[in-house]
Amino acid sequence: MSNSSTPQWQRNMRALWFGNFATGAGASMSLPFLPLFISQMGNFPKWELTLYAGAAFAVTFLSQAIVSPLWGNLADRTGRKPMLLRAAFGMTISATLTGFSPNVWVLIIIRAIQGTFSGYINNAYALVASEVPSDKSGSAMGKMTTGTVGGQLIGPIIGGYLAGMFGYRIPFFIFGFMMFCASMVTLFFVKENFTPIAKKAKSGIKEAFAGIAHKRVVWAMFASSLLIQAATNSINPIISLFVKQLMHGHGNVAFMSGIIAALPGIATLFSAPKLGELGDRVGPQKVLLWGLAFSGIVFFPMFFVTSVGFLGVLRFLIGIADAALLPVVQTVLTLESPTQSVSRIFSYYQSAQAFGCVVGPMLASGVAGIFDYRHVFLMTTLLVIVNLVMVGIAYRKDYKR
Repeated sequence: MSNSSTPQWQRNMRALWFGNFATGAGASMSLPFLPLFISQMGNFPKWELTLYAGAAFAVTFLSQAIVSPLWGNLADRTGRKPMLLRAAFGMTISATLTGFSPNVWVLIIIRAIQGTFSGYINNAYALVASEVPSDKSGSAMGKMTTGTVGGQLIGPIIGGYLAGMFGYRIPFFIFGFMMFCASMVTLFFVKENFTPIAKKAKSGIKEAFAGIAHKRVVWAMFASSLLIQAATNSINPIISLFVKQLMHGHGNVAFMSGIIAALPGIATLFSAPKLGELGDRVGPQKVLLWGLAFSGIVFFPMFFVTSVGFLGVLRFLIGIADAALLPVVQTVLTLESPTQSVSRIFSYYQSAQAFGCVVGPMLASGVAGIFDYRHVFLMTTLLVIVNLVMVGIAYRKDYKR
């Protein structure tokens, strides 16, 4: 299938697209109904169940946030392909073991271990970012995003069907198998011409930022990705419980939760490439600010939803906003980052994302436990407003100089 006339970066992008698809699909297969899986492990009251669900979801990203800069530093010395293989094989093992969890504490521990090995998607972005021509960076990041969100789209639907038919453990085993497939594709089809940074060269955060002209903007992208992930993922620990409440406990809650979880992916799948190309034409700043404003407009009405159908429509619209957010952030980082430090910059970005995936679900679990599930959407609207103001100030200050 290799074509000598096709540039190597495009062949790598195709293989990594599949890897992102497998990672997105596998990881999203079980997350929407993780609380339902936990509820089978004991008779927990509402506040305890939401707390355990938030912890089980967030702990993976907490450990990921801690170790990501270490992996990024190593990637700039050894290459991105070894880091892709490390992540893929590590998640193959940890995802499979999660399916054997006998209780909630073992589940949380294994998910924490999984976080230390994760990072396939961001390393895939870093490898493509280090090779893609600058005038094609927006469309390339948009296409890579379709792999991730395409997997996130199909994962909850398939996982919800299988969980409803065969139990909540099966999706974890399928996740492990999909990561094994991603490992094989990466091993045999990704080729990297890598020049490591000199051993004597310092590799701290100060050196990584040394060649960046618009440092405020890059820092704003880190903070923005944290807030985007906090807002977007805040509903994940409680989505199946909220859907169950809206359905009054009737029907296949797992399957419907999977559909609701997947709906943003449908919109993002079709929107991301077009918005990436738009960013190449009009500049990523305008697309990012528009996406933040639109996501705030969509999140707020979720507070008032009384039916699964209305929630589904708003979740679909939030997928359009998502297509204008993280891919554009990745494009900005691609354009701003020197080649010799791109893996470190993307690892800091991954840590920021991971911290967002910790902060959002834990805040949401607290809000849902104290008030009600729908109050989570007021919290996400506030996060989006803060993000919009912060990004606008950073751009105004950095580009005014």
